[in-house]
Amino acid sequence: MKIIWLGHGSFRIEIAGEVLLIDPWLTGNPVLPEDSHEAAVAGATHILLTHAHFDHAADLPDLAKRLDIPVVGQYDLMSWWEESQGVATVGFNKGGTVQLGDVAVTMVNALHSSSFGGPNGPHVPGTECGYMIAGEGHVIYLSGDTDVTADMGVWNDLHTPDIGILCAGGHFTMDMRRAAYAAKTFFSFKTVIPCHYKTFPILEQSADVLKNALPGLDVIEPKVMQAIEI
Repeated sequence: MKIIWLGHGSFRIEIAGEVLLIDPWLTGNPVLPEDSHEAAVAGATHILLTHAHFDHAADLPDLAKRLDIPVVGQYDLMSWWEESQGVATVGFNKGGTVQLGDVAVTMVNALHSSSFGGPNGPHVPGTECGYMIAGEGHVIYLSGDTDVTADMGVWNDLHTPDIGILCAGGHFTMDMRRAAYAAKTFFSFKTVIPCHYKTFPILEQSADVLKNALPGLDVIEPKVMQAIEI
């Protein structure tokens, strides 16, 4: 398995023969060099979307059409894009599981918001979410943008994720301290990867607080376009 950070909340996950693009923000992403855009999306089989904010969905649905791959996400948003933009989608909802080849993806709740701009103001089709991604003998909890929620304990009981990709930049999501609290209180991770940080000055710039709060866990600070192999 390869987990490749594309900056901010965006990832490329190569798992069980599939290449999943998670919230692929290319255009305007200040930490993903433009000459890396094609390599970031090459060979992608699916796009997983956690919510509709520009820093997660600005390149959709154009990217999905160009790559000729489906977008997988919350039913209402997927239905709106399919009907209005002609994008191929896989729509499902919280607690549901879809099979993407040999990868099982279960949608879980998140505490955030989900909207994008339109001619008449913000448009809100659907809600925010996170995912449990199971394949190659591992389960990844992808938090999406969220705060801590006690539901995390239920998800750990049901899915037992060993890898946590956690938003941790603060201001718009939980920060490093809150992400560490979530990891040690509700989960039994072996590996934790922070994200949604460093992108802008308003966000946290270091994962030291997370690392120091989780002794004994493998806390990996990702580097853009450098694969983490597990």
